[in-house]
Amino acid sequence: MAITASIRHLTHYKYDRPVNLSPQIIRLRPAPHSRTRVISHSLKVSPEGHFVNHQQDIYGNWLARFVFPEPVTEFRIEVDLVADMTVYNPFDFFVDDVAREWPFEYPEEIAPDLAVYRKTEPLTPLLKKWVESVPRKKQVTIDMLVELNRQLEQETEYLIRMEPGVQTPEETLEKKSGSCRDTSWLLINILRHLGFATRFVSGYLIQLKPDLEALNGPSGTDHDFTDLHAWCEVYLPGAGWVGLDPTSGLLTGESHIPLAATPHYSNAAPIVGGFSGDKDTQTDFDFEMEVHRIAEHPRITKPFSEESWDALDALGQKVDAEIEAQDMRLTMGGEPTFVSIDDFESAEWNTAAVGPQKRALADDLIRRLRDRFAPGGFLHFGQGKWYPGETLPRWTFSLYWRRDGKPVWKNLDLVAKETAKGATAADAETFMAGFAKALEIGTEYVQPAFEDPAVWILKEAELPENVTPEDSRLKDPEARARIARVFERGLDRPAGFILPIQRWQSRAFGRGWRSERWKTRRGHLFLIPGDSPVGFRLPLGTLPHVGASAYPYVYPADPTVPVEDLPDFHEMDDKRQALFEELRKIAEEERDTLPRTTPGREQPVSRLRAGEPSEVQREQAATPEGGVVRTAIAVEPRDGKLCIFMPPVEALEDYLELISTAEQTAEALDLPLHIEGYTPPHDSRLNVIRVAPDPGVIEVNVHPASSWEDCVDITSAVYEEARNCRLGADKFMIDGKHTGTGGGNHVVVGGATTMDSPFLRRPDLLRSLILYMQRHPSLSYLFSGTFIGPTSQAPRIDEARHDTLYELEIALSQIPDPEDSEPPQPWLVDRLLRNILIDVTGNTHRAEICIDKLYSPDGPTGRLGLVEFRGFEMPPDARMSLAQQVLLRALLVRLWKSPVKGKPVRWGTTLHDRFMLPEFVWQDFMDVLRDLKDHGFDLRPEWYEAQREFRFPFAGEIEVEDVHLEVRQALEPWHVLGERGAIGGTVRYTDSSVERMQVQLTALDPSRYVVCCNQRQVPLHGTGMSGRKVGGLRFKAWQPAEALHPVLPVNAPLIFDIFDTWSGRSIGGCTYHVAHPGGRSYDTFPVNTNEADARRLARFQKWGHTPGTYWPATENPHPEFPMTLDLRRAPWI
Repeated sequence: MAITASIRHLTHYKYDRPVNLSPQIIRLRPAPHSRTRVISHSLKVSPEGHFVNHQQDIYGNWLARFVFPEPVTEFRIEVDLVADMTVYNPFDFFVDDVAREWPFEYPEEIAPDLAVYRKTEPLTPLLKKWVESVPRKKQVTIDMLVELNRQLEQETEYLIRMEPGVQTPEETLEKKSGSCRDTSWLLINILRHLGFATRFVSGYLIQLKPDLEALNGPSGTDHDFTDLHAWCEVYLPGAGWVGLDPTSGLLTGESHIPLAATPHYSNAAPIVGGFSGDKDTQTDFDFEMEVHRIAEHPRITKPFSEESWDALDALGQKVDAEIEAQDMRLTMGGEPTFVSIDDFESAEWNTAAVGPQKRALADDLIRRLRDRFAPGGFLHFGQGKWYPGETLPRWTFSLYWRRDGKPVWKNLDLVAKETAKGATAADAETFMAGFAKALEIGTEYVQPAFEDPAVWILKEAELPENVTPEDSRLKDPEARARIARVFERGLDRPAGFILPIQRWQSRAFGRGWRSERWKTRRGHLFLIPGDSPVGFRLPLGTLPHVGASAYPYVYPADPTVPVEDLPDFHEMDDKRQALFEELRKIAEEERDTLPRTTPGREQPVSRLRAGEPSEVQREQAATPEGGVVRTAIAVEPRDGKLCIFMPPVEALEDYLELISTAEQTAEALDLPLHIEGYTPPHDSRLNVIRVAPDPGVIEVNVHPASSWEDCVDITSAVYEEARNCRLGADKFMIDGKHTGTGGGNHVVVGGATTMDSPFLRRPDLLRSLILYMQRHPSLSYLFSGTFIGPTSQAPRIDEARHDTLYELEIALSQIPDPEDSEPPQPWLVDRLLRNILIDVTGNTHRAEICIDKLYSPDGPTGRLGLVEFRGFEMPPDARMSLAQQVLLRALLVRLWKSPVKGKPVRWGTTLHDRFMLPEFVWQDFMDVLRDLKDHGFDLRPEWYEAQREFRFPFAGEIEVEDVHLEVRQALEPWHVLGERGAIGGTVRYTDSSVERMQVQLTALDPSRYVVCCNQRQVPLHGTGMSGRKVGGLRFKAWQPAEALHPVLPVNAPLIFDIFDTWSGRSIGGCTYHVAHPGGRSYDTFPVNTNEADARRLARFQKWGHTPGTYWPATENPHPEFPMTLDLRRAPWI
């Protein structure tokens, strides 16, 4: 399903008096060996009254010989050609072993036939020098040819020469420039002198503007164009003729349409002939070439046209106006996921959650998003999720900024980059002293924290005798790095500095912060062993015991409580301004007076003493237990950065005050910081974007959009900035199938605050949503990922849990209509559905409609009024994502205005039979669009055509005797296998070896024909459209070590027959391979859409039906799956 392009080529000679034309030889018909499919071709020559003879020359090229018996005053040639620009892989060939490495000799049986293609021109000085410069060592043949082609392109400047003829190789080398025919003839001569058989090719070149511009390197043409072109082909045993284009330095592809291929350029001229007449005859020459796109199938890189996008944008504004009119207070967020565009092979971009590349890429992305959305925001580099089986917790980078636009962090240069180096313990001590002064807390409360020598000396003692801690040679790289890091720093040096700090509830004194000097039985603060920041490893268990009634617990603020406007924490009074000026002067004096430190020879510096008097008056605790502090801010040098650990606080105001003080201190001391530790309390006055690792992807949790304009800005910006960081949304399987990134693109819907959530204000909206999506399976399957079914990440409520629908009816009946009574309490809405919207294991998070953060009983972080749609796969284009968002927004408005009631549909096994086929998924989706149109929202089907192509890839099609057969990928639920023992626990594999295809037959009388696959009849069913039937086909595609049926054989390749019941034989067919039909085994994933499409389309052959006569046996499909033929299942079962 590609672009169809039309070429119009006009050559027109006009003579001022009649002339006699000699026989004209025209080579403007695509050659038989063209790999680009030519749909139609027209050659029109005038004036009329000529004779024409179509023939093939001795090299197999098409030519037309025109004879004009009468004098003429013009000679006009017009070509119209329509080509299918389906991409193919120019490297998709094998080379025989005899020619795998160069130099080689052609086999004796073909060498005489190639003699004419190896005829060389005399070696001239420059040509001889060039040929002799080619290394004669053994090298891979195709690599050598690619390099020669590239080298010639770089050394020769391309010129458009209107003069007839071809330059000699010597002329081209001397001028270092030439036209396409000049450089091609040069390359031919070079290769012939190196022993290759080559030929000169003339043809058409079609260059179409690419959908995406390259991040680096040339992007190609900025407009569509076509022209006559010339290139070279070299013969390789096993591969045949391989095209090399020295003008571009590339191999020839679908853009090259050959017209003639000959040993010498003189026999490949498109038009050959002359005229005789008066010697004063004047000739006017006119030449035109143009290319037009006459058909463009929806594709991922260009999902729809600009006109279509303008219409979608206008509808989004219309939906927005209705949301405002209905006072829905709707916000929409999401979790797009991205992968590296440079590395498809590493574990971190396939299965692993973290890896060496992700952290630096995430740092780059979060900084770009700060420049885009929140120039006054602050970056937080904190700890992320920690799942069972993972040795270390993941990280999360967050960007926080105020909704009122006031800055939280002003100077981005004071945020240390991931690559920063040079931070020392002395810097940490200096910073913490200045920070304590700024908060009006005594500097004697700043305490050093050390690694526990008892623990690490014991670990050293456990090492083998012949290794050192710096090179422990442990198998576990994490343990090896941990020991080396601790002993390299030294056990007598502080790992960091801490300042116990907590907000004093009464702010009657100073700035309202209190501290305490922590004392332990051992006299020093020894950290808990580990890799986490110092702030997570504080020895709180060694501090004096505090009773539960007096313990200073931190209680997060309730998100449902109304809040006031935030003050500007960067406004400083005169006293604080003077303090920071003093700190700045001290820092400058120290830099000027201290000698340079030899790298690796830094000495520990301690400026604070336990007996040092405080510089400010401190608040005293009324009782020993009444003044305890059990939270602390910590600073440590780690991996070359100065990291500040933020403590937990109850109110957002407290956190922002600490952040502003930290920036002001860092600015005064010129010490960039890496902020980590606890994040700010959830608060509606603060926006946040998070970038976090997930298995195989980087996940971006975007801030909620309150309008359609925000949705467009956020989605477009995130895709754009991710691509600028060399992160993309394209991921491919090894066989070329285009999939989502693997991390999903969950859509989150709610309100600006918890109590603004439309699902809490109108719980019937959630009831309507559940019923509507359950009644329309297309909303579950059209936008889903590859892994679907009851054990997937987002199962439908009725997949393998049919009895749950009975309980769901009872729960939904307790949700009142808006006009009947007041809405129930928020906690009741959660309680009614929390135990129903789950997967088969009871997981509340893995549900198609997830209410984990609606009004959870677990704590304030789960009471946000949000509903998450987890069934959305990451689309590769931003506008495809926006098409999904406008669909959801329109659907929510429709359900808000017209609530849905009734009972859910008992689909049963129909879900995994009928609705696995793209035909019926699309029909159901059209029903959704019709319903939305009836409610005032006219969503065009064309906005989702690219989504359909993405979800159900086109495999191939044939047409025989007006009967059309199309094969397309369908859906297939994956089975989860029984658990297996593994290190640290158990694992469960999924069986992805079974695939499903949809077969579509279109004919005037479809009842006359039967479609067979491997001589078994496919059950075809009507679609509601005259002459069209579809059926499903399940088969085992490959043989994994772990499978549901491990001994069943593979059913591939699939041989499809269009069986004519009138004649009793197959009239045609095709073959679908699950792997390359030539036996190619790919070592790497496709690098882009072009290579992926080429791999996928190469597996379909428009030939290969079953020969001879046979009559397909009668099939009896299983009554639970009447639309599907399962090749794994014997006919007699």
